[in-house]
Formats: sequence, structure tokens, C-alpha cells
Amino acid sequence: MHFLDQAKIFIRSGSGGQGAVSFRREKYVEYGGPDGGNGGKGGDIIFEAVSGLNTLIDFRYTQHFKAKRGTGGMGRNRTGAGGDDLVIKVPVGTQILSEDKEDVLADFTHAGQRITLLRGGDGGRGNLSYATSTNRAPRQHGPGWPGEEMWVWLRLKLMADAGLVGLPNAGKSTFINQVTNAHAKVGDYPFTTLRPQLGVVRHRNREFVLADIPGLIEGAAEGAGIGDRFLGHIERCQVLIHLIDANGDDPLEAMRIVDGELENYGAGLDEKPKLVALNKGDLLDDELMQHFASELVAAGADRVFPISGATGKGIPELFDALLEYLPHVTATEQPEGVDPDRDDEPGTWSPV
Repeated sequence: MHFLDQAKIFIRSGSGGQGAVSFRREKYVEYGGPDGGNGGKGGDIIFEAVSGLNTLIDFRYTQHFKAKRGTGGMGRNRTGAGGDDLVIKVPVGTQILSEDKEDVLADFTHAGQRITLLRGGDGGRGNLSYATSTNRAPRQHGPGWPGEEMWVWLRLKLMADAGLVGLPNAGKSTFINQVTNAHAKVGDYPFTTLRPQLGVVRHRNREFVLADIPGLIEGAAEGAGIGDRFLGHIERCQVLIHLIDANGDDPLEAMRIVDGELENYGAGLDEKPKLVALNKGDLLDDELMQHFASELVAAGADRVFPISGATGKGIPELFDALLEYLPHVTATEQPEGVDPDRDDEPGTWSPV
């Protein structure tokens, strides 16, 4: 499945149906009077977050979404049928932005969440509603209110509890393959991941989602490499894991570059809790790994964990520390359709 994390679409709610101009004509009824019914309401534009989707690729091929308009009113005071609502299904984690990307119109954080973004137009009044004591046979009617329309941007920010950051070739794909059932591409030659990967980690009877994003290079905030656009996928993470290649040129320089790019991106990424994992420990001896770890702590790292993504050494200790930053119940541990941010007050009534 191709990955797409943003798309621009056009949406329009349905217009209301026009009111009817009609008069009662019935045998032996000399003065039937007006009986035109009102028009039906137009359909709404509704967005719904559903599980099982993790890309916006469907919106590359369909960009226009228009709800049905209401039907017109009829005689005998019959109201026209309302237009069907149009439900647009999006992945959990999708944000709806205004056309200029300045305003967030909606943010979907859990499956089952529904938001009516555009309301359909009301139906026009039939001539029966215009009848008064002085206007017994009105012939005016309402044309129906028009629907609303707008262009919006859909942006997907993956819902993950922890995020992997680091330079290219730091071993992030090997790491996520080791601890989850993800199948990220790995190889014995230098390359970088081009799209985010998600995997579910199970550790000490807990579950949480881990996100691996493409590697960062110096100047990514200014557009170098593939840029820093994919950092949006870790904005929702509770904690970050900074993977550093201990077998690389300079672990201190690697930490400086990534920390600088997180700060340049903003959105509070540089303020999130961060665990530094010194990777590829299977290629170096323990004494050298401890030396590098001491240098990183001296340079400002809070906690450094020597690990090996290939063999799994040191990963349980890293995850033990990571669990301290996760909520009591993560999104994958919640029943489907339950808002993880909902805080039920104690003492509320329950039939159980």
C-alpha cells in the first residue's frame, strides 16, 4: 500500500430543496387553500475516523465530495425528502486544515469519532407557511438555502506512543523489526527509509505503538534530504528514542545534529522526554560503549542505553525506562471506539 500523509480535497454539503406552491383541489371543497410543503434539508458532510487505515492514498484519486441536495416540497403539505449525508472515512490521527493551513478545523484522535464539518442547507418554505389572515392564497415560496463548500487539507499524523529518531543508517529499521512485527526494509548498504513505519511492542504485559520515521540530516529543516515533514508523525508521541550509531564517525555530533533539527522544527519536539540508545553494540566492546555513553551524558543526554538492534541486547532495559513515560492505558490497550482522553469522574452513575 502506498503511503500518503496529506491531501487536498473539495467538499460541498447539499442545498435545501425548494418549497412547493400548491393549492388543495378536492371535490366539494370550495375553498381548499394553499397546501404546498417545505423542501427537504440538504445532506451534511461528516468525517469519521476508522481503524484499519494508515494512509490517505484514497484521496489522491478522489478529490471532490458532494452531498446530495434535498428534494422539493409537494402538495398536500408534504415535506421533501432530505438529502443523504456524505460520510468520509479517514484514518485515526487525521487533521483537517483550512485551505491556507493556518487553522485546524478538526482532529481525529480515536476510532469512531465523527464530526459534522459542513451542514446541509435548510429546505425552502412552501406556500402553506406564508398563509395569513390577510393573505389567504399566497403564491410565494422559498428556494431553499444553499449548501456550504470549501477546500480543505487532510494531514495524517500517525498515532504512536513512542517515536524513533536518528540519522540515516543508525539502525532504526533493524531496531523496529527486532521489537515488533514490522517488516521495514534493511540491507548491508547505506540507504534511508522513505516512509514511516509503525509496529506494536509487547513488553512486560504492556502494549504500545512505536513509530520509525525517515532519518534526519543536518539542514533538514531547510529542506535538505527529504526534509523534516515526517517529524509531524511523532508530534503525538509521549517519548522519543534517539538511536545513535556507536560504530559511526562521531556519536556526539550525531546527537547534536538531531537535537538541532528537533528544535528547528518546533511543535514541542525538543521538549519531549528523550531516551538515547547507543546502537550497534554488537560491533564494539563493552568498555568502548560505556566510554561513548559517558561522553553523551556529559554532553547533555539524560539517560543513555547501550543496545544492539541486531541481537536485542540492552533493549529490555530501554523499554523498562520507556514505560515510565507512557500513560496507564495506551491507545492499543483501550477498547475500540473509546476515547483515550476521556476521564470518567468517580461516582458517576452506572447501571452495572
